[in-house]
Amino acid sequence: MPFDYHDCIKANLLRKIPPSTQKAFQSLKKAKFWLTESKKSLEGSATSSSIIASYMCMFHAAGSILFFEGYREKSHACIARYLEEKYVKNHVLDKKWVELLDHSRETRHNDQYNLSFFSTGDDADNALESAKSFLNEMESLLKKISK
Repeated sequence: MPFDYHDCIKANLLRKIPPSTQKAFQSLKKAKFWLTESKKSLEGSATSSSIIASYMCMFHAAGSILFFEGYREKSHACIARYLEEKYVKNHVLDKKWVELLDHSRETRHNDQYNLSFFSTGDDADNALESAKSFLNEMESLLKKISK
């Protein structure tokens, strides 16, 4: 069932918290940690671990924006809905970044829970490159909104 930002707020899946620059930067630090984990996993041919780590990089990179603005997610999908509402609709962020986050979340979910899904080296390579690009985009967005 499709849902949007307002559904996330109503369901308490996005919760207001005090804005925190400190938590935003801690979240970026965690994103960079997961990016390194993804690279290490891929070097060791652990493709599933690499895909999961790439997604976690993206999750924490996007989460930095929410912490900065005073929100906490209780649903991974609601992070994308927040970015969509606050930045895509206002033409500050290209929709492709939200689509990439959603795609990565779905791939991670399949890799973890779908018994017939097996990732390949190409999948992991693509996930790692996506995570790098996404992290850079979220860092740029954070700089833009913190001015």
